[in-house]
Amino acid sequence: MTDYSPLIDGVYVLAVIFFILGLRAMASPETARRGILAAGVAMLLAVLVTFLVGGLTNNFGLIAIGIIVGGGLGWYWARVVKMTAMPQMVAVFNGMGGGAAAAIAAVELLTAVSDPTNASLSIAGAVIGSISIAGSVVAFLKLQGWMVQRAVVFPAQQVLNIIVLVAGLAFGVLTVVQATTVWLIPFFVLTLLYGILLTLRIGGADMPVVISLFNALTGIAVALDGFVLVNGVLGDAGYAMVVAGILVGAAGSLLTIKMARAMNRSIGSVLFGGFGAKEEVGGAIEGSLKPIDSDDAASLMAYANQVIIAPGYGMAVAQAQRKVKELADALEAKGVSVRFAIHPVAGRMPGHMNVLLAEAGVSYDKLYDLDEVNGQFATTDVVLVIGANDVVNPAARRQGSPLFGMPILDVDKAKSVFVIKRGQGRGFAGVENDLFYKDNCRMLYGDASAVVGRLITALEHS
Repeated sequence: MTDYSPLIDGVYVLAVIFFILGLRAMASPETARRGILAAGVAMLLAVLVTFLVGGLTNNFGLIAIGIIVGGGLGWYWARVVKMTAMPQMVAVFNGMGGGAAAAIAAVELLTAVSDPTNASLSIAGAVIGSISIAGSVVAFLKLQGWMVQRAVVFPAQQVLNIIVLVAGLAFGVLTVVQATTVWLIPFFVLTLLYGILLTLRIGGADMPVVISLFNALTGIAVALDGFVLVNGVLGDAGYAMVVAGILVGAAGSLLTIKMARAMNRSIGSVLFGGFGAKEEVGGAIEGSLKPIDSDDAASLMAYANQVIIAPGYGMAVAQAQRKVKELADALEAKGVSVRFAIHPVAGRMPGHMNVLLAEAGVSYDKLYDLDEVNGQFATTDVVLVIGANDVVNPAARRQGSPLFGMPILDVDKAKSVFVIKRGQGRGFAGVENDLFYKDNCRMLYGDASAVVGRLITALEHS
């Protein structure tokens, strides 16, 4: 029998190099597409060479069907999904990864539960994978609007969550100690239930952090399953899972921490704080909402030296990114300097606004993150806020507000602020926006795409 180990190991090393280079390239919008392609090619090579691993079963037909069906559905969904639904798709696909890790762990437990080391690793992978898939499903339902988006909190919820988790872990320990599979059903039921209960308590405003966290958990679960395979008869087949899982887990963990810091919140407060469960009450804001028509707003922007555009999820919902690009081009044609201010959590997933604007053809050098742009608002003539709410709310500077301490875009410091908004509702956090009542702020009500279209028309005739 031919020994393909040197070839397999060589390809795995090459795949690891491509994974790392791809991950590094994803750090910049300019090279992100290249990085994704590199990582995808690396994974394809790792999957193909795994067929040469000795000890695999002869069910190659079933494996091929799984690859074709899964790959085909993934390709189709990725092609047809709207950018507004991208966070939901990420949640679903990430959940599938966690579910696959839990399923692999279950198979290993059913076939090799007598091995204490592998059984322990499998239990750990199953716990993390189950929480990831269950939590991702709830995240999808919230993002899709098929269930209440705010945090769901009820009496003794934390106690119930702890009981469910401890009971699930106890059944996992019994599985390892007694080397039996009889406890697996209650084990998986309880760990899946814990993932649901955990995510119910998390509000829509925290979804960027949650998506990153479940991504990290999926990577960790995959890595643990890889260690199990390395220790078993399919040793070589596990190396790619170990490396890919560790990279995903590490990157996801760092991104989760970064997203939490962008909101000035701890991971614990995101997971267990129930933020957004209730809307802010009391403390009426002085002033009133002051509308402005598109012609007047366009005229002021046309005579400005500098305009900063601050996009939010409302732009994504309206699919207005191309109209926004046209608006920026129209302003620049009149000699106005245009920049874009991007808050780390403006949207439903990390980098959401960057992806939308890049898709529309906005140059990367016009995209400024919070730290780069905040010092420029005080000298800016006009800021145009498009569908953003919590990330531009000055209430974050007011002690006692639920948003207190959250870093925001300091758009209120500009000479004039125009806010495009569908209505007078609050943001995901359920907090009234102080910005809308300030003397230098005017409201442009309506669908973002339609309003921006009117601004473009007004500019053309000014």
